[in-house]
Amino acid sequence: MRISKATYEASEYACTHFHYSKATPVISDSFNVFNDDDEWCGVIIYGSGANMCLADPYDKWQGQVLELVRVALNGKQGHGNTSRALSLTLKQMKKSKPWCDLIVSYADLDQNHAGTLYQATNWTYTGLKNEGDISAYIINGKKTHRKTLYGKGWKASLLWLKEHIDPNAEEFITKGKHKYIYPMTKAMRARVDILAKPYPCGNRSAIGQPSSQMGEGGVTPTLPLQL
Repeated sequence: MRISKATYEASEYACTHFHYSKATPVISDSFNVFNDDDEWCGVIIYGSGANMCLADPYDKWQGQVLELVRVALNGKQGHGNTSRALSLTLKQMKKSKPWCDLIVSYADLDQNHAGTLYQATNWTYTGLKNEGDISAYIINGKKTHRKTLYGKGWKASLLWLKEHIDPNAEEFITKGKHKYIYPMTKAMRARVDILAKPYPCGNRSAIGQPSSQMGEGGVTPTLPLQL
């Protein structure tokens, strides 16, 4: 397996074709993944994420804490090799961003993910976040996130959406996201260990796939990997 720096064009293609969100996040570092036959399998992307306060709980500044925002692979890396690819990119991140102390990522329960990839690569689980929040709206039968609403000039208000867009609009209540963190230094490892909680149960066959990140803010298994 081989890892190299990815261009924006390669990252955009992988996100559009291999990731369920079809969206390219803000990128800090993106890495190509090539299998043992030197076939391109897609990209693994790190970025600042959607949360501007991502670093605050750890008394760090933005940039010292980054988010794993996409694992957009086409399945050619082979069963079980996504965890290997992730480990290799984490090593590259230590060289590329030596000031980065911590990587954060999420497993989206709305996508029925428990974070098996993170468990396979020894991330620290810190608990369930945002359970019961209104994370999106169902508009014309389609789940639509706030960011998309704002981009269209719409209001993230059920009453407004019912009056102006879709009288049958509904709130989407999230099941929450499992949060995982990966320390990049020994000092951060000592801080992280006291936050650790037992891993949630998940589908072991999902090893090798993430979101996301979370449509937004996290990684999720790509469709070819699910298959």
